[in-house]
Amino acid sequence: MDSRTDIDTDRIDEAVLALLWLNLSATGTAWKGLDWSAMSRLHERGLISDPVRKAKSVYLTDEGMAEAERLFRELFVRG
Repeated sequence: MDSRTDIDTDRIDEAVLALLWLNLSATGTAWKGLDWSAMSRLHERGLISDPVRKAKSVYLTDEGMAEAERLFRELFVRG
């Protein structure tokens, strides 16, 4: 990627959160194999549990769950 590109990290974070909702398990955990910087920013905003741990998944907070579902529908659902 060209280092001169102005990347909108807010939009990246929105897409990452929406994708976490897509692979959410019944226990409220989601696989954390996405961009580490975005995961850290989502944690700092209180939307997910700390991604820096041995587990391969994160928990979405109540706020994170609601926002993730809203973003998923906004970004990926037709109509």
